[in-house]
Amino acid sequence: MSTNPEQAAPPDGSGGDALDARQLRAILTTVSIALMAVMASVSGLNVAQTDMAVDFDTSQNMVLWIINIYTLALAALLLPLGAVGDRLGRKPMLIAGLVVFGVASVVAGLAPTAEVMLAARVASGIGAATIMPITLAVITSTFPEERRGKAIGVWTGVAGGGGILGMFLSAYLVDVADWRWLFALPVALVVIALVMSLKTVPNSHERSPHSYDTVGALLSIVAVAALTFVLQEGPDRGWTDPVTMTSLFVGLVAAGGFVSWELRRRDASLLDVRLFRERGLAGGSITLVVVFGVQGGIAVVLFPFLQAVVGWSGLQSAAALMPLAISMMMASGLAPRLAARIGPRPTMSLGIALIGVSLALMALFVSVDGGYLSILPGIIVMGLGLAFSMVPSTEAITRALPHEKQGVASALNDVTREFGTALGVAMLGAILTAGYRNAIDDRLDGVPQGAADTAREGIATALQASGSAGSHAQDLVDAAKQSYVDGWQQSMWAGVAVMGVLFVYIAWRGPKNAAPAAVSDKQEDTEIAAAR
Repeated sequence: MSTNPEQAAPPDGSGGDALDARQLRAILTTVSIALMAVMASVSGLNVAQTDMAVDFDTSQNMVLWIINIYTLALAALLLPLGAVGDRLGRKPMLIAGLVVFGVASVVAGLAPTAEVMLAARVASGIGAATIMPITLAVITSTFPEERRGKAIGVWTGVAGGGGILGMFLSAYLVDVADWRWLFALPVALVVIALVMSLKTVPNSHERSPHSYDTVGALLSIVAVAALTFVLQEGPDRGWTDPVTMTSLFVGLVAAGGFVSWELRRRDASLLDVRLFRERGLAGGSITLVVVFGVQGGIAVVLFPFLQAVVGWSGLQSAAALMPLAISMMMASGLAPRLAARIGPRPTMSLGIALIGVSLALMALFVSVDGGYLSILPGIIVMGLGLAFSMVPSTEAITRALPHEKQGVASALNDVTREFGTALGVAMLGAILTAGYRNAIDDRLDGVPQGAADTAREGIATALQASGSAGSHAQDLVDAAKQSYVDGWQQSMWAGVAVMGVLFVYIAWRGPKNAAPAAVSDKQEDTEIAAAR
């Protein structure tokens, strides 16, 4: 690999012309736009649930499937399709993924029925699972070592902030136009990324003497799909529901089978699970699961707080997350420089500590009367913590796998993100719900039995039931809001405890403090300015 900071060796090792700084910026811009298209579709439809139910004349359960099936397909197919990209070539796979994703998004926007919409979302998830690991693999296989950390920082900022930005733009489109226009943004981004990919993205692929690990791919699909399904459906169906328990059993058996198979296959494996003994891969993966769980969980519990407690619209609530996205994207440009100077382990530990502090701030100062301003400092600090923990974690994962397996490394990074998000949503959501119900039970004296029973189900139903509470209507509203804040505090303190455990683990067993190759401050400033 070239040591000239203005050039990178060609990724395919063909001995062709090296890539200069301008070409590298074009590549980074291209994959960032492609990634933004995927991330914008992850959370966009959440703001259009009611509109879809009315337009399609379908149940809320079907609407939730339309939303969740995208994430389910994306998570399940990341590892297998990442490995296919390593073999067939990352550029053709990126182009194919963009085409599938773009066409599926158009079909979804025009879907006449819920069934067509569901099928289009499955296809979108397949396209996204093709795109997402390739975007990071292109960076890790193309950028020279001294520039790779900063490029990963930009990628991480887009991955973390893109979903929030997509949610805000989606809420705006629903507010001023029609929910079907939600797909206009991903389609436009796909078209731009497709044109730029044809011009700028170089091809690279693995030259492996071994056959594709089909058995490992199938086992990984079943394991990830089943376990993700459990986390998505468990809170609604119940954790002891037969469907939930069956899915959990299937997922655990498939995961055990995958590990056993990969240990036997060794050099020809889809993912060498023995590499998890290495500090970088294990620490990076665990950190991403936890911090993405916190980010996903916060987004879920924050919206009811802003809409039901504060009384904001969907658009205002989406805008309330923008400080998180902004602070995270800004810190993502600083995180690689910090990791280069003090090492990845202290940087990750700092990020984890900041997330813990942010959760404590939101637990200590949240109040019904204080509203959004009572949690804003915590939201801003969380953005900083997410960036400082995610960027070195992502780089630790990609460094742990060999150059020819960067599609798999990138897919593993993405799987931990998706699985962590689902886990965080389930955990923080369950803690908040339990805390809310326990708190409101002591505040329903005098409220009519029917309204009280409805209020126990959640804050949204409590506010609806207040109309039938007679003279106790305002008492019920006040009780529901304060009970939600009580549940919020319990979920935040649970998050603080989890981050404390993670901090101890990373401080003890985090990646070794071998800093990446250094570049001059002038070169760093030039690249960060160009990336922005």
